[in-house]
Amino acid sequence: MSDNVSAMPMAPVDAMSADAPSGDAEPADSTAKTVRSAWPAGARGARAADVTGFVRDWFARHEDELVAFRRDLHMHPELGRQEHRTAERIAERLTAAGLVPQRLTDIPGIWCDIATGGPGDATRTSRTGSDPGGTPGEGPVVMLRADMDALPLQDAKDVPYASTVPGVCHACGHDVHTTVVLGAGLALAEYARTHPLAGTVRLLFQPAEETMPGGALEVIDAGILKPVDAALTVHCDPALDVGTIGLRPGPITSAADLVEIMLAGPGGHTSRPQNTVDLVYAIGALITQLPAALSRRIDPRSGLALVWGQVQAGSVANAIPRAGQLRGTVRTLSRDTWETAPELVEELAQQIAAPFGADIVVDYRRGVPPVVNTTDMVDVLDAAVTETFGHDAATTVAQSLGGEDFGWYLTYVPGALARLGTRTPGGPTYDLHQGDYAVDERAIGVGVRLLAGAAVESFTQLAR
Repeated sequence: MSDNVSAMPMAPVDAMSADAPSGDAEPADSTAKTVRSAWPAGARGARAADVTGFVRDWFARHEDELVAFRRDLHMHPELGRQEHRTAERIAERLTAAGLVPQRLTDIPGIWCDIATGGPGDATRTSRTGSDPGGTPGEGPVVMLRADMDALPLQDAKDVPYASTVPGVCHACGHDVHTTVVLGAGLALAEYARTHPLAGTVRLLFQPAEETMPGGALEVIDAGILKPVDAALTVHCDPALDVGTIGLRPGPITSAADLVEIMLAGPGGHTSRPQNTVDLVYAIGALITQLPAALSRRIDPRSGLALVWGQVQAGSVANAIPRAGQLRGTVRTLSRDTWETAPELVEELAQQIAAPFGADIVVDYRRGVPPVVNTTDMVDVLDAAVTETFGHDAATTVAQSLGGEDFGWYLTYVPGALARLGTRTPGGPTYDLHQGDYAVDERAIGVGVRLLAGAAVESFTQLAR
């Protein structure tokens, strides 16, 4: 997800140190998602107010460890569906805490359940075994999700923990997301040793968020969502100061798809374009006319944007090539527009190329739907922010044209994504998906405390 939004002044952040530089789940209705809540509203369990102080103190004791964990991931980034070392490091730490992490079968992902009893409680660890669709126990199940994959970019930062893998780096904050969910899970597991939880927290460490299609679909096919009643996540936001949490009910990201157009013709000499198919001219027409035509066939309120990122054709100046290729992304704020975009792009591309005689093939690849935050789960996050950091730490953010495959989960269960400020106050505003993207590591503590509190707050919300 890549976007910039206006930031508000940083709220106080305590207990942290500064750092430099298809299962069988049924889709939920998009307008009124329901939960399988059959638990009494008076069910006993921890509340966000009870857990806040515990997690604050826990993080103060484990801050150095978590920062080191994040830096280790940063030094050893792995691309989508290759996150084997990352998954192993996560599993090792969860196991060391007495938890029972489970591995996804076909992709390098990890999931782990936490319930009353904490580490060492045999009744807790045996509730699901290795079956992700099993019933973890009494009460609702809240999933905290982190993505693990890095990007095919060169790390441009001059820091001791820069990437050691040439051409691969964490430039979207997934190392932070992973550390935050791990920390929240470890804190809640220790809390649950001596305090009752009114439900189960399911940790999910997902591979391949940056790919199209993303790893979320494989996670869903593996049955991870079957017992889940709600899902929460955070995403780093370099335009928000550390200590600020960005919230938004409804759509917070956009749909994002990949489109590739292959063109073919007989080729020829540039002195005789009339005797062949001027493929480069046809490519130029598609580059300019296809986005324009889409803007006249789509409701402008949908915010659809086709932007080209790659063009390839020819190798010499005086030869018309036989083949060419265009690649770009289609993004829209509207799920309805997202549903109709593939057919419309195909239709218009064929019409634009037809006068030039070029043969074209349109390869439209579904990416991700918008992340549509449900109001009740945004309320949960807002309550956790207020309880943990104070009301001023939350700010309303705009919908982004960035894509996030967390949106797939929210087509099945209620949930919300929060934006986690990573900018040092007064420091530069970096951008995601750039090799110089730097994170103020105090954001780790903010994320840990936010998600731990929100998970517990969710139990109350889901039991109503």
